[in-house]
Amino acid sequence: MQILLLMPDAHMHKLRFGSFVRSSREAPLTLTTLAALTGDDPDLHYRIVDESIDRVPLDATPDLVGISVMTGTSRRAYALADHFRRRGIKVVLGGVHVSLIPDEARKYADSIVIGMGDKVWPQVVADARAGRLAPEYRAPVETSDFYADIPTPRYDLLRHMGYNLPYTVPFTRGCVHACDFCTVPAVWPRFQKRPIADIVRDIEAVPAKLFAVNDVSPFDDVDWAKELLRAMIPLKKKWGGLATTSILRDPELVELIAKSGCKFLLFGFESVNQQSLKGIYKTFNKEDEYAELMKVMHRYGIIVQGCFVFGFDEDRPDVFERTVARVQALKIDIPRYSIYTPYPGTRLFQRLQSEGRILSYDWGDYDTMHVVFRPRGMSPVELYDGFRWAYRETFKISSIAKRVVGSGWWFPVTFVGNLTYRIFVKRLYAGHAFDMPVNQRAPEGVRGAWQDRGDLTFVNGAAGEERQTG
Repeated sequence: MQILLLMPDAHMHKLRFGSFVRSSREAPLTLTTLAALTGDDPDLHYRIVDESIDRVPLDATPDLVGISVMTGTSRRAYALADHFRRRGIKVVLGGVHVSLIPDEARKYADSIVIGMGDKVWPQVVADARAGRLAPEYRAPVETSDFYADIPTPRYDLLRHMGYNLPYTVPFTRGCVHACDFCTVPAVWPRFQKRPIADIVRDIEAVPAKLFAVNDVSPFDDVDWAKELLRAMIPLKKKWGGLATTSILRDPELVELIAKSGCKFLLFGFESVNQQSLKGIYKTFNKEDEYAELMKVMHRYGIIVQGCFVFGFDEDRPDVFERTVARVQALKIDIPRYSIYTPYPGTRLFQRLQSEGRILSYDWGDYDTMHVVFRPRGMSPVELYDGFRWAYRETFKISSIAKRVVGSGWWFPVTFVGNLTYRIFVKRLYAGHAFDMPVNQRAPEGVRGAWQDRGDLTFVNGAAGEERQTG
């Protein structure tokens, strides 16, 4: 049985060298994990394609196609599903967007998976093999604080040269927090950890010195995290991932993070205004701790990618200049900006919809690079123009130099990272790839009334970076 697993292009930041494309992100786990779940069955043959770095083989003739769908990639995912179904090939859709809006997704698939695919994928494959594919598979509700029985991802199926970090290891699932713009509480309502022995096994299986952890907040259970980090120290690997600013309040935890081989961390700072942080239910961030956090990270030689969001209700037109100035003063190694985006299923979406402030229900605009709602403290155009200005100012050569010159051993990494974003700024100002969306009427019940706006040629028509996390 031939199975093609697809991840539509989310237009993440990437570098192009002629026809060669290299993603600036870590390799996603979804497809490699699904392929591992059915074991070493010699009659199953997987091919995985991440469209961010490779073309989708539209002429392929697999027995089954599985597509992982995020909100910002849903239009492309549906177009791909239609293409293969027209050719008589069965298509299964899953992923965050399908779990949030299943009634919409089922129109484009022979079968959909709601919830965590690792719980049901072997059954999906078995049923497809037997010719009795069900229209829906729903993962059971999690009741344990731990999740086990996840095999080592099929790293062998990746085009390793396509990613800055081709190896990713999962530690946890879910989050103990509930930021209002984050889909994680809606999709993974329970925070779960993997058995430490399983994590160590997967780290040891990584055939490289460096790997990534893309969990949204892997250190929320501090005692468990410390035990894991101690177990990682003897492995002598290097890694990077995400963390919340609250790790600063536990010096032992920070020290163990460094000793375990951590070389870079992404922090969702989100705002330089504590009132804005309160409004999005992220009060565990303390704006007055940002400077100390940066000092501590740099003391341990940890590169920091700092993320900030524009468009909160407390934001006024001066927020862009204030944020850029703060980024420069903090010497954040690699800053990143996004526009407040009300993903379906979030508290933010529900609130803005009830207030009549959503401007577009075209999910293709939901990539954190479009303004899809009416801000409270400025016009949509002011928000969009300020967002672009912040990127341009932050990634001027003079601005980059002030942040990263003299940063020690990690200077080459941070400098290249900043140059990558500088290339992105040129795209941000070129053409119409990131332009303001045209207003769209709300789909009926905000479910299922997808408006077809093109075919497979649309792949080059939208761009942006999806961030469906808090």
